[in-house]
Amino acid sequence: MTAENRFGDEQYYALLEQLQAIDFVLVELNLFLDTHPTDQNALQQFNDLTEQRWVLANEYEKLYGPLQNLGRSYSGYPWQWNDDPWPWQV
Repeated sequence: MTAENRFGDEQYYALLEQLQAIDFVLVELNLFLDTHPTDQNALQQFNDLTEQRWVLANEYEKLYGPLQNLGRSYSGYPWQWNDDPWPWQV
């Protein structure tokens, strides 16, 4: 998908917003678990959200290209990493 098409694509923004929300909660849970490593509820929530994030990230990448570089995300052909806008530019 070209950069011009992404800017008007509501699903593009919805997926990014969901990923950002999950990432925020995962960071907070990570910090909480650093000081409360035996909290089973927090650990379960962390693992559930990690799985949700993985599913959303895969969906995003299939539609719009890689979220991360350096081997953390697959790329379609041709090489997609230089396609903008990048997720952090939106």
